[in-house]
Amino acid sequence: MEKLDFNKNYTLENYRVLLRPLEQGDFEHLLPFAIKEPKLWTYSLKSAGSREDLERYFTAAFEMRARKTAYPFIVFDKHTAEYAGCTRFYDFSQEHLHADIGYTWYGKKFWGTKLNKNCKFLLLQFAFERLGLKRVGFRADQDNKRSIAAMKSIGCTVEGVMRSHFEGQRGRRNSIVLSILNHEWDFEVRDSLASKIAVDQLV
Repeated sequence: MEKLDFNKNYTLENYRVLLRPLEQGDFEHLLPFAIKEPKLWTYSLKSAGSREDLERYFTAAFEMRARKTAYPFIVFDKHTAEYAGCTRFYDFSQEHLHADIGYTWYGKKFWGTKLNKNCKFLLLQFAFERLGLKRVGFRADQDNKRSIAAMKSIGCTVEGVMRSHFEGQRGRRNSIVLSILNHEWDFEVRDSLASKIAVDQLV
């Protein structure tokens, strides 16, 4: 197993998707989402729905990587040859072998495809099989039914709800907490998720 090197540029990819470290030059790739799709940020703690908001989003992402608490990726869809959105590891703890996956968003044209499942498979495989993490967590606004369904569909277990957890754009939000543990990945989740994305590969 290896430790996550925040100075190293990791690339994760399969037949469908490529994840590489977010760079400042990616701003123009993602700006159309900020300008044209403001509803993407409905359940986000902070909006990235304007040029100024996206600039703050980028600055925060790079600062978190510099502090070695987060590792942000840009998502490239190989099927459409387009940049689709972002995701990242955050709240990373080498001591406790834990990280969360979040700050995930995709343009609406990528919703309902297998893009997200492919991204999550690569991230979880990297987390458990290369970094040796024991737990990967997920959080979402309790009202964000689409995101919660997506997390359950990849094999997450609901742990509970943190009430009045954050100040969001719509007021105080309740956050649902989900997770996958390393033994769950080894004995069930990996094969189940692999079979779901393999079906996509055959289509």
